[in-house]
Amino acid sequence: MLRALGGGTLFGSVVGDGPPRVVLLHGWRRTHADFVTVQDQLAGRGLASVAVDLPGFGATPPPAHAGGARHYAELVRPVLDELAGAGPVILVGHSFGGRVATVLAARHPGTVAGAVLTGAPLLRLGPPARPKPGYRTVRWLHRRGLVSDARLETARHRYGSDDYRAASGVVRDVLVITVGESYEDEIDELAVPLSLVWGENDTVVPVAVAEAVAERRRRRGGAVALDVVPGGDHLVPLSAPGHLVRAVAGLVR
Repeated sequence: MLRALGGGTLFGSVVGDGPPRVVLLHGWRRTHADFVTVQDQLAGRGLASVAVDLPGFGATPPPAHAGGARHYAELVRPVLDELAGAGPVILVGHSFGGRVATVLAARHPGTVAGAVLTGAPLLRLGPPARPKPGYRTVRWLHRRGLVSDARLETARHRYGSDDYRAASGVVRDVLVITVGESYEDEIDELAVPLSLVWGENDTVVPVAVAEAVAERRRRRGGAVALDVVPGGDHLVPLSAPGHLVRAVAGLVR
């Protein structure tokens, strides 16, 4: 059953007995339901957890205005504040939720004991992809008043990603902002242990991203572990939940 969290601003699933020690943040176009098995397995180890529906997904309404993962971290922070009485929590973040978890862990180390990330696009390994030529042409014409707003919107739907086409309103604006973000500063600022759990065959965010994050952490003397799931895909919370649970257990003190 879902519960109101963060003073009623978010909703999520609480599983297990006692104060929650783990907060789970889902990926883009996903919900707390991705973590059902993870939460059950954590409860079996005596660890209560909260899986949050991030703003604009599941039961939680969209944010009042658009912002990237850094903005979302501040929207989620009240949940961590609610749980602070029982001590720092371990964050688990998948994909977009991993971006948010990284920001929270870097900016609020007093409330976070460690972070487990999977499939999180934290670093760019190359230059950002350029828009397709057809869209660039329509955009150029629109800037000069030669095509209408409606024609530009049609081009955005035609040439945009599946995520872009599925989004609307403020959530689409959030996506546009987030795609342009990178998190080198937050990775360097992390003062808590970091565990990376990655699908070997993740084609959305390749293992090379996790390897680059791990290497960056090691060069700065940060605690980091990398678990590559054999045959795993991008949806590790569904395809390999046990790997996430073991990573969390390794951070429990």
